[in-house]
Amino acid sequence: MTKRAVVTAGTGGIGLETALGLAAAGFSVTVVGRNTARGAQAVERINATHPAHPARFLPADLGSLDQVRALAERIAAEHAASGQPLTVLVNNVGAMFPERRTLGGIEASFVVNHLSPYLLTELLLPTLTAGAPSRIVNVTSGAAGLGKRAFAAVEPPGGYYGFHWYGRAKLANLAYTLDLATRLEGTGVSVFAADPGGAATDMTNGTLADPKIVSPALRLLWPLVRRTFERSTSGPASLAARPSLVAATDDALEGRTGIVIGPQAHPVTPLRAATDPRVAEDVRRLSERHAPLTTA
Repeated sequence: MTKRAVVTAGTGGIGLETALGLAAAGFSVTVVGRNTARGAQAVERINATHPAHPARFLPADLGSLDQVRALAERIAAEHAASGQPLTVLVNNVGAMFPERRTLGGIEASFVVNHLSPYLLTELLLPTLTAGAPSRIVNVTSGAAGLGKRAFAAVEPPGGYYGFHWYGRAKLANLAYTLDLATRLEGTGVSVFAADPGGAATDMTNGTLADPKIVSPALRLLWPLVRRTFERSTSGPASLAARPSLVAATDDALEGRTGIVIGPQAHPVTPLRAATDPRVAEDVRRLSERHAPLTTA
């Protein structure tokens, strides 16, 4: 039976390299993205390289929770109708915003980096469980270490600084990932986080050159901070995709769960804040409030 995988934000950068790697490993891959033209190009590239199991593209704006729900409903219905298991879900979507903005009335970074993958994962859990053994891979970031740990509300107190708010949303998603792994023990669904370590992608192109994305204290050190950003995002997307591919396919991880795969594609110790049960509980409450699984 053909192994099937879904990769969000899979039309370019790390997501496309992840999709290519999964196709090389024998998966039939569904790539999800906003741009139909880029989706077609991604599918063409995957199929030209690995034609044995044709890839396909599904359009969805992952910044819209309504579109995330529609995407999950379609994927679940297709797998139920075909009887084909969903083996791997890679939540690769991510975005950083230099200026504060909202999506559906909710701060955008929290929507894209946490609520969107949270909602898609929760809605596809029955499908993933039915297809067990299966794996969920949530792409995290080292920026999570600089995010505020207060999750009483979507937006923390203080000014808006895009890099820190991106890190905070990634911290929320990492805490959710580790908590989910505990919830799903014994179901056959393994849950991993993968830290790509950074690469030259559309998300990092230009965004990390704007000093407004960091706090005033770091702006005083901006030349040093900018050089650090430039070094951390100079590598190829193919290398940055390795942690996700290890999490999704490595036989040594069979039956294991709740593991963070670091930039060197080896397990690493999770951030302490992400393992705090109080953080996980606060994130769970925020997620259920702002991304309910059912709508009126």
